[in-house]
Amino acid sequence: MTMLDVTTALTGLRHTSPQQVVQALTDAGAPLVHDIVLYLVDYEQEILQPFVDGSSTTVLVEEPIAATLAGRAFTTGAPVVADREDASRVWVPVFEHSVRTGVLAMTVDVPSPEVLVHCSSLGMLAGLLVASASRYTDLVHVRKRGRSMTLAASMQWDMLPPLTMRADRVVVAGMLEPAYEVAGDGFDHSINGDRVDVALFDGMGHGIGSTLLTTLAMGTYRHQRRENKDLATVHETVESAVAQQFGGDAFVTGVLGRLSTTSGRFEMTNAGHPAPLLLRNRRVVGDISCEPSMPFGLGGRCEQVTTCSLEPGDTVVLYTDGVVEGRGADGSEFGLGRLVDFLEREASSDRLAEEALRRLVRTVLDHQQGTLRDDATMVIVHWDGPPPDAIPHQLQVSTAPSAGQRGSSST
Repeated sequence: MTMLDVTTALTGLRHTSPQQVVQALTDAGAPLVHDIVLYLVDYEQEILQPFVDGSSTTVLVEEPIAATLAGRAFTTGAPVVADREDASRVWVPVFEHSVRTGVLAMTVDVPSPEVLVHCSSLGMLAGLLVASASRYTDLVHVRKRGRSMTLAASMQWDMLPPLTMRADRVVVAGMLEPAYEVAGDGFDHSINGDRVDVALFDGMGHGIGSTLLTTLAMGTYRHQRRENKDLATVHETVESAVAQQFGGDAFVTGVLGRLSTTSGRFEMTNAGHPAPLLLRNRRVVGDISCEPSMPFGLGGRCEQVTTCSLEPGDTVVLYTDGVVEGRGADGSEFGLGRLVDFLEREASSDRLAEEALRRLVRTVLDHQQGTLRDDATMVIVHWDGPPPDAIPHQLQVSTAPSAGQRGSSST
């Protein structure tokens, strides 16, 4: 039986158009699989949109995530098989590293365990090909859209990191709505050595102006994080950048966090933002208190870097005010109580962290009859505990020599 040979599958991709993702997968899957269809999840994570190559005229039907076999593969992160008369249809999740980006459907003669491993490997290959193609063609972005997107939302999505980051002992997942009109909310995360950094921002107002605010805050945050600055310095540099650019006439609220994956030490600063919640032993035990600083851009300073010790299995939940302040048809807010109840119910399930977050955002939308009056964004950080015999690794930053030093060096 011929199984997927990664080396062979990747050979020749340099000379293949980035638009020809499905053809590349078809070639890699032969002869075990055929009739391949690639679906990409839309920005709202409600619909699986069929991806067709640039030159294809094939018309394919979208698949709702709810109540379809393709959707089951997406939500569970596992293969789904349906037997037919003379063959079987298989759906496997498509992952870009740890991010669910869609589903790959294919037909096989016999869905043996070995063949399903082959199918799952194709799903992983599909994720890598889609990620690579998205840097060269707009087809990936266009096919993912279930409907038109505002300019502000398009700019905001271009700034976001992958929605999920799963590494040894830690998971970070984020989601924001309204996906096609979002403006002002944003988040970022990164793992470097034994350190995970996470941030959540909420820019004042709506539309392009709000997106520009948050883009500046996130860009400054990223730059300082990559310079390996301590959290207080990062906080005050974001404050300074927003204040200098907007002159105190606009602001961004936010939370900056930093987790040591070896010790569970969690540091945090707060710029006028709702305090994150702490989920422990499937219960929300309270929030992570931190003396709030002024929102970024209003001339304040970092009032406090709070530190707490997470326990193995703990989850930190960051959210914007649009999550809890959204009102239903009867005028009632979604509220902190509903948020806590949902988090505790999901903590008792075996769902993937990112799936629990997707379901929560859907619940917030349903409370407001599908129309949000403000952006609603959430980020969760789950820590499993320290790895055995963990050895801390620090992010190393190379500093360029000053002009004087360059001038005095010998050649």
